[in-house]
Amino acid sequence: MANGTRPSDGSGRDGLRAALSGLTTRGRSFLAAGVAAGVCAYVLGQPDLLRVGLLLAVLPLLCAVALHRTKHRVASTRLLSPGRVPAGAEARVQLRMNNVSRLPTGLLMLQDRVPYVLGPRPRFVLDRVEGGGRREVSYRVRSDLRGRYPLGPLQLRLTDPFGLVELTRSFTAYDTLTVIPRTEPLPAVRLTGEASGYGDGRQRSLALAGDDDVIPRGYRHGDDLRRVHWRSTARYGELMVRREEQPQRARATVLLDTRRIAYQGAGPDSAFEWAVSGAASALLHLLERGFSVRLLTDTGDAVGGEGAGGFSAGGQESAAAAGMMMDMLAVVGHSDGAGLSRAHDALRGGEEGLLLAFLGDLDDAQVELAAKLRPRTGAAVAFVLDSAAWAGEGPGRSADAVEGRLRRLRETGWTAVAALPGVPFADLWRQAGNAPAGRGTSGGWA
Repeated sequence: MANGTRPSDGSGRDGLRAALSGLTTRGRSFLAAGVAAGVCAYVLGQPDLLRVGLLLAVLPLLCAVALHRTKHRVASTRLLSPGRVPAGAEARVQLRMNNVSRLPTGLLMLQDRVPYVLGPRPRFVLDRVEGGGRREVSYRVRSDLRGRYPLGPLQLRLTDPFGLVELTRSFTAYDTLTVIPRTEPLPAVRLTGEASGYGDGRQRSLALAGDDDVIPRGYRHGDDLRRVHWRSTARYGELMVRREEQPQRARATVLLDTRRIAYQGAGPDSAFEWAVSGAASALLHLLERGFSVRLLTDTGDAVGGEGAGGFSAGGQESAAAAGMMMDMLAVVGHSDGAGLSRAHDALRGGEEGLLLAFLGDLDDAQVELAAKLRPRTGAAVAFVLDSAAWAGEGPGRSADAVEGRLRRLRETGWTAVAALPGVPFADLWRQAGNAPAGRGTSGGWA
């Protein structure tokens, strides 16, 4: 992405006042020394000392006026590549300065504003830029914390040849770097409970269920006569057949528990950050496998696409939906909710399909509510975190409590896996695929 602006030339009384306030330590020292020399010359009656004092006092003022009247016509362009990076990866920022006037510039010092989490503020010194000339500089930014970070505006610092006055002028435009969660590739496994269908994770379903709701089409050479719909044939006066079974993209919902009370600790290695990264990895994997996916949080908010139920569509729309969900995960934070009731309301009566849940600490009431989230048809896989273990407290009572939650979820048909610190998510994903099938479930590839 690029942007181009021009800095203010600082004209008017405000600009002159800003120029005087831009006196450097050297400039203020010159001014103070000149005033002191003038006072001493008056007291001692030394006219030569008075001339020296006047020179010392007037020189900083002349530099300030000259710098104030200098109208640098400079255009700036920033190119950020890429604009969306995973946590821990680098992005490159390229700055291009164009002198759009015919007059050369003096010494230019550039400083781009960046948040402290991206590193120190980059500073560059450009020598004289000829009229119509161009200079390019670049730097890299990196963050271990996901989020959206503004880059800019760019500051242009002007100084006189003596270093007595320094004037800062700012551009107005800025760019935004989006740092998404870390993701890892996942193996293709057969998740128990997913509706069976094609080997690539797709399922088949009839276009319409009822005999009265069948949408027929005209007979084509080679159609099976057993598919002739006689009622429509009598109505239209020509052979009509029932529409064949249509391939339908398998659907999946990724549920992320963001409740503040469900997690302990903070930082890149915390339980909550692992849950966010796990959800991001699962979303990208399912989209690559051809699923129609949506992201749901405990607040009931869903992010997906414009399709039915908020699920992503295929083709380029899947890529757009992936970008939307990654952008959402880049900034998702803790919610103040106490339970999963809103997520239950969002899933109740909705589309069936694969359900992946990333859950924090659950009390008995939330375990029972989570058990009810399981769809009637399709797989339900839960990755349950023990935030006490992630916070470094070690195994204890929390381990027994987590095992009890897992046992209760498995009794209701969930494939429940304990997400322990230090275990790669790909191993947990493979473990979920090797888990025994729950009650009334079948298997499918994901």
